[in-house]
Amino acid sequence: MNQSFDDLLASRYSCRAYRDEQVPTATIESILTTAQRTASWCNSQSWKVAVTTGAGTERLRAAMYEAASTGHTDRADIDFPREYRNEHRDRRRASGFQLYDAVGIARDDHARRQSQMLENFRFFGAPHVAIIHSDEALGAYGAVDCGGYVANFLTAAATEGVATIAQAALALYPGVLRRELGLSEDRTIVCGISFGYPDHEHPINGYRTDRAPLTEVVDWVTS
Repeated sequence: MNQSFDDLLASRYSCRAYRDEQVPTATIESILTTAQRTASWCNSQSWKVAVTTGAGTERLRAAMYEAASTGHTDRADIDFPREYRNEHRDRRRASGFQLYDAVGIARDDHARRQSQMLENFRFFGAPHVAIIHSDEALGAYGAVDCGGYVANFLTAAATEGVATIAQAALALYPGVLRRELGLSEDRTIVCGISFGYPDHEHPINGYRTDRAPLTEVVDWVTS
């Protein structure tokens, strides 16, 4: 696939329905090789990645879905936002309403909204998930490095025709992830990335979020 960087960012979206088809190992390795070039503080390359395939995905999917279905959450290693205020609240609501509208979920249908939320923990049916984690001693800057890595992973996957969705929700169960992936207590769970080939026929993949204009996010300092 030969696309400009701008085209890739414009066409990439968070995929929430996947085909069963496994992504070839060589393709995954190509994505990982590109993402590994991510810039990091002092070249510390703060990320490590656990990538699931086949039975490994199914085992983790079952464990995460079972944990999430109880309604109980662990304490995430990185604090979630205290609240979404002002424009952040508005953008979040707009994105959620688009999602529910795409699959015909009424805004007051709390049961179906809950069911859709739990799809996070089934990885939306994706055949693979990458769990991103960092050395806890690196603190916030390790997480910042991981954020850059995640962005580059998503873009690199798009060049291969592989769909993705970055998921903070998976970090709500660090205990499950540590147990199932053999991670030690000194690893900070940052997020997950579910990925695979998209199901273009599913209506949930039919909507696109917008982006704020520069006038809302950029302040020019000229003197």
